[in-house]
Amino acid sequence: MTLGGGVLAAVLFGALLHAGWNALVKSSPDKALDTTVIHLAGSMLALPLIAFTGLPPSSAWPYILASVVIHIAYYTALTGAYRHGDLGLTYPLMRGTGPMLVALSANATVGESLSSIAWAGVTGICGGVLLLGLTSHALERPKAVAFALANAVVIALYTTVDALGVRTTAAGGGNAAQYVIALFVLDGWPFGLVVLYRRGLAVAWPYAKARAPLAFVGAAASLGSYGIALWAMTRAPVALVAALRETSVLFAVLLGVWLLGERFTAQRAAGTAAIVAGVLALRLG
Repeated sequence: MTLGGGVLAAVLFGALLHAGWNALVKSSPDKALDTTVIHLAGSMLALPLIAFTGLPPSSAWPYILASVVIHIAYYTALTGAYRHGDLGLTYPLMRGTGPMLVALSANATVGESLSSIAWAGVTGICGGVLLLGLTSHALERPKAVAFALANAVVIALYTTVDALGVRTTAAGGGNAAQYVIALFVLDGWPFGLVVLYRRGLAVAWPYAKARAPLAFVGAAASLGSYGIALWAMTRAPVALVAALRETSVLFAVLLGVWLLGERFTAQRAAGTAAIVAGVLALRLG
């Protein structure tokens, strides 16, 4: 498998979608409830699509169910990270470390090894993501850092499980859309029901109604983003796709500069340069 130009462009577009729905969460006054509403909306969007895609083969279901369980840990750690630290600290830590763990384990888990230039690309993207977000502020929030790093392990785990699952689906005569749709139908409910139980419908229902239009936009972006990533993993090495997907952090920074008037500092310029160099290296590798 190689990283073709079409796959690269698709994954970068998926990263832009990922940045978009995360920007919705960032703008939310209640991140746990917003995460719940977006993912429940994703389940509702995905359910009727089964009529068009059909269900994945039986060989894919162990991976789908495992991924649903792993995502419960992901949402739990994500909420913990955001409770103890801000998005600017925790998000780059999670998204910059996760793909490196995928790359380090790729030979054992999916039987893939990277060339030297591909390793340089993965390192450039992950290093650039960390540069975009990390400051000395990290030393003041040890609990946030601990949750974020724990979630990086979870991200690497569900990325690998879903990559194996979508490839198993394809080998069994199915396609990536079937796997993604089935996953999204189930994924939002376990964590969502826990949050709804803790907050109570008296609080959650008015909030959900108010955020519903934006939530469905975010859910569509989330579904599209992850669908593109898993489709790409059937055509290119998993570690390269996982790293490319985290260019979403760069898009988030650029959206912040453009729409929110955030400063584009020298550190952010260095992070941007590292990510762009990493993308070019992955294309060459």
